[in-house]
Amino acid sequence: MFKVKAYATHSATDRLAPFSFERRDPGPHDVQIDILYCGVCHSDLHQARNDWSNSLYPMVPGHEIVGRVVKVGSHVTKFKPGDLAAVGCMVDSCRRCEPCEGDLEQYCVEGCTLTYNSRERGSQNLTFGGYSEQIVVEQRFVVKAPENLDVKGVAPLLCAGITTYSPLRHWKVGPGQKVGIIGLGGLGHMGVKFAKAMGAHVVMITTSPEKGKDAMRLGADEVLVSRDPEAMKAAQGTFHFLLNTIPVGHDVNPYLALLKLDGTMALVGALTALEPPPRGRNLIGGRKTLAGSLIGGMAETQEMLDFCGKHNIVSDVEVIRIDEINEAYERLLKNDVHYRFVIDMASLKAA
Repeated sequence: MFKVKAYATHSATDRLAPFSFERRDPGPHDVQIDILYCGVCHSDLHQARNDWSNSLYPMVPGHEIVGRVVKVGSHVTKFKPGDLAAVGCMVDSCRRCEPCEGDLEQYCVEGCTLTYNSRERGSQNLTFGGYSEQIVVEQRFVVKAPENLDVKGVAPLLCAGITTYSPLRHWKVGPGQKVGIIGLGGLGHMGVKFAKAMGAHVVMITTSPEKGKDAMRLGADEVLVSRDPEAMKAAQGTFHFLLNTIPVGHDVNPYLALLKLDGTMALVGALTALEPPPRGRNLIGGRKTLAGSLIGGMAETQEMLDFCGKHNIVSDVEVIRIDEINEAYERLLKNDVHYRFVIDMASLKAA
């Protein structure tokens, strides 16, 4: 065991503050990573404040992790010290169910082990995330990060990136398709970049006309303002695929009307009830699909990072110090970030 410094919260009402705990020494199949940057996901805020009523304390958040390998176990074959490596939302799974055997560990029948706010398999030990100096993870759940990318912008790819890449890949987005990205935030801005790099005609769908200029900078070909009834009516039946990143319950019916015959809208943001619920006729009339998607499995996460390396894709980030995390959480509540906070973990080591 070895001691590491971190930031943690001890209750739903506490601020995050300095904390120390012990990581396990790397076993035969483990990779020990010195964390360089950790992204700040909106779910970090929800979990820290127990918004989903499942929080375990003390909690060290952080599941968008990138750093350098410092030590590997004797049976590790994928990594060596000095490699740039990354860890996302999960660090283990049962590894034997049908999804796990099909490289879909995120849909593990027993439930995957989360990078934080979870318990290690076979014990009651809590998992602690990336707001810490180092992390030790089994090599199956570690991926290689491209060396040609800005490492600061790589960190959010491990959640925001794979959350948007996976559905675009699953529904085979590509040339000749008109694809709408609904919502321009941490997820939406990555959706625009990926869909464009995949060769689709990309439309940013937003409630805010003022976001149009930035959407075009990110790669959108068009902007559709969803509060403009005439524009929405004119766009009905023209989209092959919609990636819906809106993070709260909302009315999906106007968006379903945008889909062509056999079109699909995939939800990746809303975890709460849809209000009002989808109307059956909006699905039946065009044989349309309303679907959902989680993160990707480990093979797909590596594929996504390789794709980013090839197309020079990173997240747009604002870098903060670890002692600015509580202020960053307050800004997240106001959507005051373009488009992802990333913690420079050197600030923790220097503290």
